[in-house]
This record gives sequence, structure tokens and C-alpha cells, in this order.
Amino acid sequence: MLRVEGVEAGYGGLPVLRGVSLAIERNESVALIGANGAGKSTLVRALCGLLPVSAGSILHDGRPIHALPSHQRSQHGIAVVLEGRHLFGELTVRNNLELAAAHCAPRAGRGGREFSLDEVLELFPFMRERLATAVELLSGGEQQMVAIARALLLHPELLILDEPSTGLSPKVVRDIVAVMARLREGGMSILLVEQNVALAAESSDRAYVMALGRVVHEIKRGDWDGFRSNEQLLKAYLGGKRADATA
Repeated sequence: MLRVEGVEAGYGGLPVLRGVSLAIERNESVALIGANGAGKSTLVRALCGLLPVSAGSILHDGRPIHALPSHQRSQHGIAVVLEGRHLFGELTVRNNLELAAAHCAPRAGRGGREFSLDEVLELFPFMRERLATAVELLSGGEQQMVAIARALLLHPELLILDEPSTGLSPKVVRDIVAVMARLREGGMSILLVEQNVALAAESSDRAYVMALGRVVHEIKRGDWDGFRSNEQLLKAYLGGKRADATA
């Protein structure tokens, strides 16, 4: 569905991504893991059109989309929840969700699942009582759920989540993991960008490991246990982070 081939990108002439290649198939959950500064969020920004690609290509169903502006990527089935969420804090939960629904453009090619407001409220029940609440008054976990719900109202084929567990309580993380599981069961493709290896292993079929702007290792289906028990790999690519407990 989505292929990244030899992508290079950076900021102000400073290269960050160095020939990154990866693929996400339809109905598949893939994780992108790595330490701080590995280039994960830079790749996310390149995928969603917020950062221009200086070399290489991004293909959706074989069609190049790397030259498209960010607002047109959703037409190709890509929705992203950026780190920091980027919600409109002064607007209500309902307003934030309705803005996404109102700006959902017709899909180029195959469409993803079309979520209604009622369906996202079923995924995140707390929002039913908070629709009239300004987003800035919500907790960090509640804001993260609003950001995911907003992305779903773009009817994506591929949902990209950039560090969704950062700063959240274990209970909220479990709630988000449960939602991801339901989305996967419904056939949605997910790219989960995470430092938490245990969370990535629980929520993904396979993974790519990034370091210094490159993909340096691929964790194939069935290989998660081997990676999590390999102290040498964990130390080399993740700074020795523990990988035996979910946040």
C-alpha cells in the first residue's frame, strides 16, 4: 500500500533522513522504533507532507505522492496524529471533530473505512459527555484520544501515530492500545512510531528500527521475542531501554 524508497530529507540543508526505505502493506500494523534523534518524527513529517523530500520517493499503491502538499495526502488514505497532537485548544471537542469531517476530501483510488461521529464516540466513550468542553481543559490522555478520533474522521486506510504514549498514564496507554487493536481487527493499516518496545511489540505485526536517520534493522513477523531479548541490539539502537514491560 505505502512504499518509501531511498528517502532523504532534512532541515535547512542539514540532512536527517539518509536513504530510508520501508513498506506497509494493506491491513498491516507496522512499528517504527528507535532512540531520540533517530529520525522517526522527521520521517513522519515527510510522509504526511510537512517536510519536503530531497531524494527518493513515497508511493501509494504505486503512485508517487511525495510531491503532493500535505492537505492532499488524506485523499490518498493517510491520516496522522503528530506528536504534540496539534488540536485547536480553544475549540470544543465537537468543533475539533467536525472540522476534520468537514475537510475530508474525496478519496483518490481505494477508500478506507468511513467513520461516523457516533462510531468514534463508541471507540472513545468519555467524549460523549465532553463534546461541549474546550479541548484545552482536557487531560493529556483525553486530548490524545480526541486527536486519534479526529484522524479517523478523515477515513484513512493508513493511520500514523507518532509517539502516542508519551507522557500518558499506564491506564490511558492501555485504552489506546485497545482502540488500536479494534482498528486492526477492522482492517486498518497502522504505522506506530514508538520508543516503547513492549508497546510496539504488543501493537504491531513487525517493525523497522531507525538509528542516525537510517533503517538499520527489520523485525519480521514472529521475531519480536528475539529482538526484545537481544541486549546487544537494544543497547546499540535503543540505548539499552528495557523491553519487557508496557508503559
